[in-house]
Amino acid sequence: MDKGLPIIDPISASAMEVDREVAQDKLAALKEALSTRVGEGALVAFSGGMDSAFLLWAASAVSTEVGGRVVALTTTSPSTPARDREDARGFTRLLGVEHVWEESYEMDLPEYSLNDRERCYHCKTELFRITGRAAGESDLRWILYGYNASDRGDDRPGHRAALEAGVLTPLADAELTKGEIRFLMKEAGLPLSGKAASPCLSSRVMTGIQITPERLADVEELEGILRKAGAEAIRVRICREADASFFLRVEASPGDMNIVLNCREELQTEGLRRGYRWVTLDLGGYRTGGGVT
Repeated sequence: MDKGLPIIDPISASAMEVDREVAQDKLAALKEALSTRVGEGALVAFSGGMDSAFLLWAASAVSTEVGGRVVALTTTSPSTPARDREDARGFTRLLGVEHVWEESYEMDLPEYSLNDRERCYHCKTELFRITGRAAGESDLRWILYGYNASDRGDDRPGHRAALEAGVLTPLADAELTKGEIRFLMKEAGLPLSGKAASPCLSSRVMTGIQITPERLADVEELEGILRKAGAEAIRVRICREADASFFLRVEASPGDMNIVLNCREELQTEGLRRGYRWVTLDLGGYRTGGGVT
């Protein structure tokens, strides 16, 4: 994951000008590649985010056109944002795709809760343990997930877990970028095309601070306050002072900063109530990788 790089508008940045013909050619190549996988049975690891939603839609379309079976699998744990669960449920209902829910137990792994730079590796190892078992039980030959061509430039320990588990990455294989995926979803009239990146709640806890269900609930509650007020590109991060006290740092896109300021009293009250020393707004703005030190 890239570290400390500001993004003025995350959605617009990923949807830079796209060549429609090129994007459509890549979509055709994706569907052609999926036809064999779907024909032999495919399980899609579906998070409720844009990339895995696009992959699931494409696989479902192939199933309708040429036959085969597609199953979506979504895992839940304290690190899963509630809105991702809602988005996943709504999207599979729209497609009419079989949807399996499984509890994930990465929080029980000491190496995960330690929250070092390998946290995502341990999380994805648990995910692909679950998908591997579920695929075997359902007689599905292939496991797919939404890694795409734009992800190659990031440091993603979780992708290493996918490679070790033999999980396929059809979007990256078709050279589809995040901007093209967003463009194609919008062109197809699909929901979630405008959804900003939504990593797990554990990504909000600064590296080295132990992951606990209570801390993840704190993050979700304060981000919920901001989203109810209309903010989208925001993160509430749990940070630690040199004296071991904890505080909350809010990252927001420039367009969302006024919303944060308008919510300052509610945020401060809720933060103090939950045991944090203060709540602060980071003038550097929202950026990917802001939880990595």
